[in-house]
Amino acid sequence: MDLLRRFIGTAAATLDNPAIPWKVLITTFAVGEYALETYLSYRQYQVLQRKKIPVQLKEEIDQKTFDKSQAYGRAKFKFGLVSGVFNMVKSLAVLRWNGYAWLWSLTGIWLAKATGGPMGSIGLLAQGTKWYNGTIAHSLLWTFAFSFAETLLSLPFSYYHHFVLEETYGFNKQTLALFFTDLLKSQALALGLGIPIGSAFLYIIDRTGESFFLYLWLFTLALQLGAITIYPILIVPLFNKLTPLEPGTLRDRVHALADKLKFPLGELQVIDGSKRSAHSNAYFTGLPWKKKIVIYDTLIEKSEVKEVEAILAHELGHWKMGHTTQLLGISAGYLFFVFMLFSVFVRNGSLYEAFGFWSQQPTIIGFILFNEVLSPTDAVVKLGMNVWTRRMEFQADEFSLKQGYAAELATSLIKLQIQNLSAMDADWMYSTYNYSHPILTERLKAIGWTSDRKVGNYEEKKAAGAVAANGGAGHKEL
Repeated sequence: MDLLRRFIGTAAATLDNPAIPWKVLITTFAVGEYALETYLSYRQYQVLQRKKIPVQLKEEIDQKTFDKSQAYGRAKFKFGLVSGVFNMVKSLAVLRWNGYAWLWSLTGIWLAKATGGPMGSIGLLAQGTKWYNGTIAHSLLWTFAFSFAETLLSLPFSYYHHFVLEETYGFNKQTLALFFTDLLKSQALALGLGIPIGSAFLYIIDRTGESFFLYLWLFTLALQLGAITIYPILIVPLFNKLTPLEPGTLRDRVHALADKLKFPLGELQVIDGSKRSAHSNAYFTGLPWKKKIVIYDTLIEKSEVKEVEAILAHELGHWKMGHTTQLLGISAGYLFFVFMLFSVFVRNGSLYEAFGFWSQQPTIIGFILFNEVLSPTDAVVKLGMNVWTRRMEFQADEFSLKQGYAAELATSLIKLQIQNLSAMDADWMYSTYNYSHPILTERLKAIGWTSDRKVGNYEEKKAAGAVAANGGAGHKEL
């Protein structure tokens, strides 16, 4: 630990240098990352203009479905291009004209007025001994003001995404009232959780000295473990209705699969994802000794029972092979690295001054600027994590295969691809950088799937009456 502290001290002294052009470096990093991601998206756009179905899918996907998927992908690209340009210009403007410092001064004045503190004297305000008119309160007010401004600026894009783009392709199911209700709930949740968590974050840094990164790391780990427990119990029900899966074939088979794999299944629930979107999914969550499986109602409605089983076998494969634990371990290691490196920058005067903070060094601002400096590393970590998680996905597919779901896994993957209108093919550079899952053609090849029939026309089957009630309980199976 002493060696680590000496390294941190030496690095901090070296990097606190007015000769380092921090604003130029950070702006260059931002533009470079944007240029890279735009280039990769353009490569993918070329793939999305293809008219021919990939050879591996020519027997499974009809031309109409493929064309619609390609059109959806191109529409998302164009939307992403416009929103990306807007966000890039906005970020560069904030960096160029010291937007962080401007908002810090403004929120300081607001706080002074609200608490009866010294008007317009941000330096004196920061020295306040009371929590409500001190640096922690000022930092929290700045954070929520910045977040609120970001939310307002992104609102037109969010509206367009849901009510134009997603609506056009039949995915959006939410009403305007639900859209704004979700927005208000999210803001209230951010305040309710952000105030105590943000206060603790800043308090730890302020009170634990040079070793703050170690205590901050332990606090964050405890927070992550707590979130695993709290999120499905308290947060999800605020936005969605969760109901127990009714008795029937699917419920019996899922319990049998869990028993076979010795999965500690505590609850088996259905989530009403259809009230917002037609996209499908399933996941599990919970503590090591008690897990919950959550299945989207859209998945149950559009899949056969054994196909749902195959998807859950894939998910349980992640659990059986310890993938979740591995990812938590990797995340914990990376968090330690980030917090340790942050301790090098937390009092870097030259960095603060480059963005208009001449007399103050607010920790929250330092953390944001540090993340801007770290952005090239984040891109590399993202690439590495995607390579790692794609490997895990192949392993989970193989696990499902070994449980006897070869055909069902393949057809379920194809159906999910069709239901979600996901890209049927991808540029290799784009997918390597952006995708945490292998593309469909790669997964089917690994499974060894071959077929001489179309898989995806389940809507026509449903209309023809091929969908039957699952045990008379209102859940559907093909």
